[in-house]
Amino acid sequence: MTIEITEKPLDPDAVTALITDDKNGAVVTFLGTTRSYTGERRTLFLEYEAYRPMADMELARVVREMKERWPIGDAAVAHRLGRLEVGETSLVVAVSSPHRREAFEACQYAVDRIKQTVPIWKKEHFEGGEVWIESPEDLARREAAEFATRSGPA
Repeated sequence: MTIEITEKPLDPDAVTALITDDKNGAVVTFLGTTRSYTGERRTLFLEYEAYRPMADMELARVVREMKERWPIGDAAVAHRLGRLEVGETSLVVAVSSPHRREAFEACQYAVDRIKQTVPIWKKEHFEGGEVWIESPEDLARREAAEFATRSGPA
């Protein structure tokens, strides 16, 4: 298991090489990249920040969870912090396993869990403004609190 959080550009080939061996017939690598548009807004760049001690622990926990749920060989996760231009890679998740199904499922799980639990925050800078991007869980909690406030006591 390898996890890395860095402000340096990520090398997907190097991350994938960490988990590739001849015992496994499948290697799946996911790259999260900075897209040029979100909806109708043209992205200028992104900024990522993290609460490092917790982010390191949570990334390690996600990898342990993958290994508990699927018979994978190994996994590596690298996340970039700081300013990222359009086209740059912010996340690399690489998983090896004897068979492809487990590698795909474990990789999907890791990407989803990282967005849910790891305290890494994204600020999107776009033409005309900027906004911190919420996780789906943050958004659901905020909307539930706003609904409860509008609805008043039961």
